[in-house]
Amino acid sequence: MKTFVMIPTYNESENIKILIDKILKLRINDLHIVVVDDNSPDGTANEVQKISKSKKNVYLLLRKSDKGRGAAGKAGFIYCLNHGANIVIEMDADMSHDPKYIPLMIKELKNADLILGSRRIAGGNEIGRNIFRKFVTLVANLYIKVMLGIKIKDCNSGFRCFKRKVLEEINLQKLESRGPSIVQEVLFKAHLKGFKIKEIPITFVNRTKGKSKLGLPQLAAGYYMILKLKVQYLFGVI
Repeated sequence: MKTFVMIPTYNESENIKILIDKILKLRINDLHIVVVDDNSPDGTANEVQKISKSKKNVYLLLRKSDKGRGAAGKAGFIYCLNHGANIVIEMDADMSHDPKYIPLMIKELKNADLILGSRRIAGGNEIGRNIFRKFVTLVANLYIKVMLGIKIKDCNSGFRCFKRKVLEEINLQKLESRGPSIVQEVLFKAHLKGFKIKEIPITFVNRTKGKSKLGLPQLAAGYYMILKLKVQYLFGVI
């Protein structure tokens, strides 16, 4: 089984080498890593290129236009499918998602089509976030669950493991999100297709290096995208 770990990045030069090293140490058979970088000014792409010279299963997808978390995620998914992935794992580069959970995610694909690393189920945890950020996350999660009718505890999780068929059937070319709301758009469309989704508990650790890219404009755009998805669903567009 060909497994790809897809990591969208922007200004993660302090974290990316550490993360890639941790993933490679898992020694998963036929594992490949693709870093989708939006031409980070801090040299993230250069770090990945250095690694790829000695690690032939590490690839760089450098994007110089059409930037944004949503566009990067879409491009990364398509890259993985085009290169023969049977399993695709999506994760953040800021060290908030611990690679140690990847083997369990792959194992749990025997019981589901999409595995989510969840902070919200029993055994899950969140470390290092202030009260305000935790409150914003909780409100956003509730809003998403109510609007989209998804019976998932952690709708904001970007740490996910997909069977190939999930990404094939949700029609990646038609994904609309430009920002972080791609996480919810993909989840919702997988839900509408009837795929079995399972959460496993993880400990989410807030970044200690680099800066978060999630601000008020991104949050507002995300709320709008959820509303748009709801309207599209009601009118039979999706």
